[in-house]
Formats: sequence, structure tokens, C-alpha cells
Amino acid sequence: MEQNINKNELPQVAKLPGVCIPWEEKLREIPEISGDPQIAKKVWEDVDALGYTYVWHCLVSF
Repeated sequence: MEQNINKNELPQVAKLPGVCIPWEEKLREIPEISGDPQIAKKVWEDVDALGYTYVWHCLVSF
């Protein structure tokens, strides 16, 4: 399970198109998740995608 992984030993994650900060990278910055990590991952990826879309919208629109 993800909680048993030493967060400092995770390898660097390549950023995919459509992602500002990958979940694996964000996971290193936050405290241990006490609930369902899949829900937290889904919410993070949804919010991150909105940020990515906003940045592209600003670049294309102006």
C-alpha cells in the first residue's frame, strides 16, 4: 500500500502532457493519508487538470 513507501526514496516522475504536478510528486509533500488514497489521488488529478487547462486557456486566449 502507498502509506508504507518511504516518500523520500521515490524516483523522479516524468511529467505527462496535461499534468502540472504529478500525484507521485505531490505525495512526497503531504502527510500520510489516513483515508482512501485513491480518492485523494483522483481529486488531486482532477484539480491539477483544471490548473493545466487554465494555463493553456490564458496562453491561447491572449
